[in-house]
Amino acid sequence: MKSPALGRTLVAAFALAALALGGPVRAAERVINIYNWSDYIDPKVLDDFTKETGIKVVYDTYDSNEVLETKLLAGKSGYDVVAPSGPFLQRLIKAGVFQPLDKSKLTNLGNVWPDIAARLQAYDPGNVFAVDYMWGTTGIGFNAGMVRERLGNEAALNSWSLVLNPSTMNKLKECGVMMIDSPEDLIPSILPFFGPKMDPKRWDDISKVTDALYKVRGSVRKFHSSEYINALANGDICVAVGYSGDVLQARKRAEEAKNDVKIEYVIPKEGAEMWFDTFAIPKDAPHAADAHVFLNYMLRPEVAAANTNFVSYASGNLPAKKLVKPEILANPGIYPDDATLQRLVVNTAWPDNTQRFVTRLWTRIRTGR
Repeated sequence: MKSPALGRTLVAAFALAALALGGPVRAAERVINIYNWSDYIDPKVLDDFTKETGIKVVYDTYDSNEVLETKLLAGKSGYDVVAPSGPFLQRLIKAGVFQPLDKSKLTNLGNVWPDIAARLQAYDPGNVFAVDYMWGTTGIGFNAGMVRERLGNEAALNSWSLVLNPSTMNKLKECGVMMIDSPEDLIPSILPFFGPKMDPKRWDDISKVTDALYKVRGSVRKFHSSEYINALANGDICVAVGYSGDVLQARKRAEEAKNDVKIEYVIPKEGAEMWFDTFAIPKDAPHAADAHVFLNYMLRPEVAAANTNFVSYASGNLPAKKLVKPEILANPGIYPDDATLQRLVVNTAWPDNTQRFVTRLWTRIRTGR
């Protein structure tokens, strides 16, 4: 055990040395390192957090869960707060990557949306390791004018058949179709098209989706999980299978640009995937205490609403709904009604052998081989 007297002597000695060298004596700077998806938080929220707490935020971004997973499994990432999606959260919990949340430090935890927290338990039983940040759906975004011009006014635009019918896709190829590069999201979302009892863990059922995607792959300009936002907004493509908030961000950018690009988003009538992005703290986080301060701040209704208003995704914070912009709250593509919620599926992580099977199938879709 160290001697308190010796400790005081050493502190005094260091202080005198610092003064002799002309340097100030300062407390260590408080900082947290955050790793989150790109374009996924209101910058003002980060500025206000630092002003209020004195904790500096170093904010890095990624555009795929695989990148996040690789960094966390390697260890010593240096990050204090990360934002894994549901199945990846599940896998990383199993790998022992995260530390349990100290809920005594999360005084705003009562603001979580009970139904969202309950669904999140499919990945994190008991909500031990994570809190929901945003949730949404995987559906279809489209430029209605460009699509109607090629398919006619009677074509059904609220069905997965829009992007799975080879004849239809061949007509849309010229105006441009993109899909997210994420089999974890795309396959479970499309499965309901083949029947209500389809199982995202059964290989035969998975193959039905991948076979259908293989047949239309030649009409897909690109598989990418973020480029379709600007492509839609600029009118460079007419259809994108992607995340609800991303499509609505594209619509917002088009409106701001006043370029006459009109974008709509639909959750297909057959059903789709409901996904969750969460906040979790790595086990080796260098600033875990301040990471809890950040999570508690993000759980404030006004903060959660500010982020929803900025990114156009639904928040897992129930009281925040009262502070969300009316046009966002009323949009069924962001906050679906109860009937639509019942058609949304939650996909947990695939077993390792199924993951390898899916990877092979996805490579075939991406490369054509």
